[in-house]
Amino acid sequence: MPRTASLLAAVLLVGVVTGPSALPAAAATPPDRAPAHMATQHRNPALAAAIAGLPSADATAALVRVGGDEGVWRGSSGVHDLRSGRPADPGARFRAGSVTKVFTAAVALQLAAEGRLDLDRSARSYLPDLIPASYEGVTVRQLLDHTHGIPAPDFPGTTVEESYADRFRIHDPRDMVRSATSKKREFAPGERQHYLNIGYTITGLLIERVTGDSYERQVARRVLHPLGLRDTYLPGKNPRITGRHNHGYQTMRLDDGTTGLRDVSVWGTTDGWAAGDIVSTTADLERFTNALFQGRVVRGPLLEEMFTLPEVADFRTGKPAAYSIGLSMTVLGGREVWGKTGGRWGYNAAIASTRDGSRTLVYSVNSTDAKGQGMNKVAENIMVAVYGRPCPDPHAVGGTARTSPVW
Repeated sequence: MPRTASLLAAVLLVGVVTGPSALPAAAATPPDRAPAHMATQHRNPALAAAIAGLPSADATAALVRVGGDEGVWRGSSGVHDLRSGRPADPGARFRAGSVTKVFTAAVALQLAAEGRLDLDRSARSYLPDLIPASYEGVTVRQLLDHTHGIPAPDFPGTTVEESYADRFRIHDPRDMVRSATSKKREFAPGERQHYLNIGYTITGLLIERVTGDSYERQVARRVLHPLGLRDTYLPGKNPRITGRHNHGYQTMRLDDGTTGLRDVSVWGTTDGWAAGDIVSTTADLERFTNALFQGRVVRGPLLEEMFTLPEVADFRTGKPAAYSIGLSMTVLGGREVWGKTGGRWGYNAAIASTRDGSRTLVYSVNSTDAKGQGMNKVAENIMVAVYGRPCPDPHAVGGTARTSPVW
């Protein structure tokens, strides 16, 4: 398949009517190929255009669910796999990547409500055998809102080709923590924000330490089973997606030296674990999003922790912090949108909602550069079609400028 468009596009769309009602033809995927399936409860040309024309250079499939008081929309586009060309399965499972962090945060906050975890207590006090004295000032809250200052662990390989060759390696979370904490801290705890997986890897180990149970069983017992999320699971060491799933593809150098798409559906996720290994469906994630925002997963003041941004600057950009405990916030169409995106090779996913739940979004996009620089173009089109353009006005919402999606 020719590489007909840049897979690293990060420039935000321009000319989109504010709000979810319209998307200009220039921003839509060229309609040379109609969506394979479109189950639409309310007509939404913007969303139809956002996922039209798949497979393309940017994605091979897309699944979308929009809900809330402002209307319901369901749509899917693209193919189940490139070999057969069958239509994408709208009920398929997919890798949701860092959306896992929302589940991990929810379990940690439930434990805090029970008095078993103290957000202001040091992580080392729970894991003295693992976290060295050089990081004794890091609190549980700082692990969860990315203000801990612990750098990322080392992983073998720096290219997608090297990572693919290493895709079945089993990563032990304790080894990842040891690798990270053996390094010098990036900043003093609580002074900056740097979005990394390591804080949630440690949180997964904290959950295991205070419960005496596995992280996976705690997520299942506390979130998956109560909400009836029957198609959501944590894969552990299994590199395959069990059950129905659309194949994921990644642009990379192939065995013959050319650049093309490789099927990357089978790929281990132990490097992500409590930060990024969950498998789910759009229906399950929509149910989870509704329950979370309605206070049925985390309750009371602890739920507000998920909607409170730390008052620090981003470590790399100097912009205001955009990540809370488990979620992230950006301003789209003049209003705050909270949620979380995730990416594994071949798959991008997101959950999002206005704070009052009036407009919810869940998508899965089988991106051909799911871990590239910037947001996948199809995913970006979906987000803008649902909520509107990013807001550059620093006085528009809460005095905080958000000029691009940061999830």
